[in-house]
Amino acid sequence: MIRTKDIFKSFDEKEVLKGITTEFYQGKTNLIIGRSGAGKTVLLKLLVGLLQPTSGEVWYGDTNFFNLNKKEVRAIRMQVGMLFQASALFDSMTVEENIRFPLDMFTNMTYKEKRKQVDSCLERVSLSGVNDSFPSEISGGMQKRVGIARAIVLNPRYLFCDEPNSGLDPKTSIVIDELILDITKEKNITTVINTHDMNSVMEIGENIILLYQGEIAWRGHRGEVLESDNETLQDFIFASPFLQRLRESALGK
Repeated sequence: MIRTKDIFKSFDEKEVLKGITTEFYQGKTNLIIGRSGAGKTVLLKLLVGLLQPTSGEVWYGDTNFFNLNKKEVRAIRMQVGMLFQASALFDSMTVEENIRFPLDMFTNMTYKEKRKQVDSCLERVSLSGVNDSFPSEISGGMQKRVGIARAIVLNPRYLFCDEPNSGLDPKTSIVIDELILDITKEKNITTVINTHDMNSVMEIGENIILLYQGEIAWRGHRGEVLESDNETLQDFIFASPFLQRLRESALGK
């Protein structure tokens, strides 16, 4: 589990996060949603230590992340997998080299051991046999799955996903959502997903927080979304006429 306690973050005089206190549960898909500028990306960066809070705490289990020394921070980061919005694969590296990169950085495994781990991760994301391909030679959806394979290659306890469905078609987005959900359950990972994808919210949103102007405006799970009378959530979720009709149908109106 990851907990935040009274997180504030300002850039110059602009306050972006205003007292965020919440929990991200182990074995669940925890979603951070909200409009552009709500503070989603800043919160995600704070959780992984890419930014320092102006004040407040981030706890990994019983460990206050921002009280750790460099060696202790490195130990935590070895337990973290990260899926970036644009996959962030190295164009000059093969698929295998991309996935192997964290193993090269953080372990003393032999090449044979690394190759076995890479093959296992590729099999898990249904991409066996593409080891020698370059990112430019595979589709966007395949690149995203390679990104997931790299994110789980160290068998992380925590998985962070920044807009995992960005740039993907609806069918491929569903595949990525299901893959992230399955891996979360199989490995009992604390998974945190920054997204604005409504399919993700309704299909895999087990623990959801809605940010609005730097504050938590609503929290719940996917089963509560359509029935909620929270105005900020309604404005965000039911922006399109189609979704508004869907909600009215669900409520029997």
